[in-house]
Amino acid sequence: MLRPIDAPHPRGCGMLPKAPALSLTLLNRLPGNASADPLSSGFAHLLPDTPTTTAQCRRPAGQHRHVGLHVIAPASPAGGRYIRKADQSGSRDVLPQWWFRSVTGYCRAMARVGKPTAEQSVASLRHPLDRQGGTIMPTITAISPSSGPASGGNPVVITGSGFTGPDTVRFGATATTFTINSDTQITAIAPPGTGTVQVTVSNAGGTSNGAAYTYAAVPSLIFIAPITGPAAGGTTVTLTGTGLSSATGVNFGATPATSFTIVSNTQITAIAPAGAGTVSVTVTSAAGSSNGLPFTYVGVPTVISLSPNSGPVTGGAVVTVTGTGFTGATAVSFGATPATLFFVLSDTQILAIAPPGTGTVQVTVTTAAGISAGVPFTYRPVPTLSSISPATGPITGGTTVILTGTGFTGATAVVFGILPAASFTVNSDTQITAVTPPGIGTVPVTVTTAAGASNGLAFTYVLAPILLFLIPTVGPQAGGTTVTITGLGLSGVTGVKFGATPATSFTIVSDTQITAVTPAGTGTVAVTATSTAGASNGLPYTYLGIPAITSISPNTGPVTGGTFLALTGTGFTGATAVTFGATPATLYLVLSDTLILAVTPPGTGTVQVTVTTAVGTSAGIPFTYV
Repeated sequence: MLRPIDAPHPRGCGMLPKAPALSLTLLNRLPGNASADPLSSGFAHLLPDTPTTTAQCRRPAGQHRHVGLHVIAPASPAGGRYIRKADQSGSRDVLPQWWFRSVTGYCRAMARVGKPTAEQSVASLRHPLDRQGGTIMPTITAISPSSGPASGGNPVVITGSGFTGPDTVRFGATATTFTINSDTQITAIAPPGTGTVQVTVSNAGGTSNGAAYTYAAVPSLIFIAPITGPAAGGTTVTLTGTGLSSATGVNFGATPATSFTIVSNTQITAIAPAGAGTVSVTVTSAAGSSNGLPFTYVGVPTVISLSPNSGPVTGGAVVTVTGTGFTGATAVSFGATPATLFFVLSDTQILAIAPPGTGTVQVTVTTAAGISAGVPFTYRPVPTLSSISPATGPITGGTTVILTGTGFTGATAVVFGILPAASFTVNSDTQITAVTPPGIGTVPVTVTTAAGASNGLAFTYVLAPILLFLIPTVGPQAGGTTVTITGLGLSGVTGVKFGATPATSFTIVSDTQITAVTPAGTGTVAVTATSTAGASNGLPYTYLGIPAITSISPNTGPVTGGTFLALTGTGFTGATAVTFGATPATLYLVLSDTLILAVTPPGTGTVQVTVTTAVGTSAGIPFTYV
C-alpha cells in the first residue's frame, strides 16, 4: 500500500519532509535502437512476446539526486514478483517473455530527503498491449467465407487470437454486429458493400491486421442451351450469364447438377441430373442464388394425329402435328425427308410444312429423348374442275350449284372469286354441291384440297331487278289498269306479280321500264319483278272500290263560292276530282281514304257533290248555294 508523502511514518518518526515532485517518463526501447520513444500518461508501449524488449524508467534531469526507481512486474509463472531497483540515474530491465502475458505492473519512485524516507507512486506500467487495462490487441488469421453478396447479411467466421473483449468489427470502414464465440473466434454479420475490403477487429489494445473480404455480385442467368433433355439426365447444358466465376453449385430444381465446369465469369457447362417435368436451373455462389431458367425433362415424343393428313405431291402443305413430348423437337420427318420447316408451338403441337413426296409416308418427331412412332400422311394429286351448273346467279348469293371434276375427296374449301362458298358438300370424289356467297360480276370457282387448288371455272353474278316506282299506284278491283314500272335490271325479267297474282300481261320496254296490266284484286299488294337473278323488291299497288260520300259539312254556302267543307265517305284514296254539279271544286285535299277537304266554286241553287277516282265516280250529295 502506498502512503501519502505527508503521512506519519509507520515507525513513529513523525511527519516526513515533503519529497520533491517527480516527473517521470516511460520509454519503449528496442534492443539496438539508440533512440527512446517517450509515451504520454505514463503508459509503456511494448511489443508482445518479444523477450528482448527493454522497459526503462528514467528520472528527468534536475530532479533530486536521491531518487530510487523500481520496475515491478506481477508474479512470474515460476512464482514471486519480478522487481529491479535502480540508482538515481534510472532503472532498466529486459523483461522476460511471460511478463507480456500478465495483467498489470507499475513503476514506483522512492524519494529520500534526509531521514526518514518518503514514498511516492509515480506511474503505472500496464500490460504492453493494453492502453486501458489489460486487453491484448487482436490478431486475425483467417475468415470464412472470404466473399459474399453485395447486399450483406451473411455470417462470416473470423479466426485468430486476442478476441476477448473487442468492441468493434469492421468491413472496410463499416462497423457491423458480431458475436464472440471464444478468444479465438468471432461470428460477424457482413454489412452491405462493394469490391474487396479489409476485415479488422478492434479493442482497447488496438486494431488487428486486416483480412480481405470480397463483395461478389449474385450470379445472374441470361439463357441456357439446350432447354430440354431426356428424363435420364446426362445432357450437357451451357449456362450463360454474369457473376458465374465464383459459382459453388448448379441446381436443376432441387437436384444438384451431376457436375459443372466454370468456363468463365459468363459461362458454365453443367451435366443435367435425372429428373422429370420442367425445373428451374439456378447457380449458387457465396453471394447468393441466381434467377432460375426453365429446363424441361422430356420423354420420347408421341404423334397422335395430323391435320390435314394429306397434301399435294409438290409439298408445301401446312400440317398441324398433335401429340406429346414435343418440347425441344430437333426434327420432323415425312418418311425419310425432313419437313421443309417446322415450329414447336407447345409440348403437344407442332406446325410443319410438308416437303414434296408421293404415296403415303410416316410422319415422325425427333427430340433429345428419341424418335416417335409414325403417323401416315398421304400425298395426293391436285383436284380438277370440268363443269359448273348453273353458271349464273344473283349478286345476293344463295344459288345452289353442282361442281363436277376429279380429286374432290378431302376438299377443304370451295371458293367463288375470293369468297368461300356459303356451304358445300362433297358428294363424291367427282362431285360437290355448293351454295354461292354474295358477289358481283364474273368470278372463278375453285376447289381446294390438301393437295392444292383446282383450276377455275367462271360463275357470273347477275343483278336482280330493282323497282323504283309505279304509275299509277291504284286501280279498280276489277283489274285491267295499265301500270308503268320503272327500275333497274328489268331486261331479264321473266315475270311480274301483283301480290301473289301474275300480271295479266307485261311488256319489257327497256332495262329500266316495263308496262304491266293489273289482274283483279283487292286491298294493297306488292308489285314485284322476277328474273334468273332473283326477285326484285316490292312496290305497293292499291285496288280501289267506287268512292262513296256519306256526308258533307257544311252543306250550304254563298253563291260566290269559297266555302271550306269536309267530305266524309270511303274509297277516296287516289281521288282525281271533286265536282259541285258540273263545276270542279276550286281546291281539294285527300286527307285519307275516308276524308276530303274541298273549297266550293261559285254556283247557284242546289247541286250534287261527287268524288271521282280511277275506279269511278261516287253518287252525289246535295250542296245548296244561298
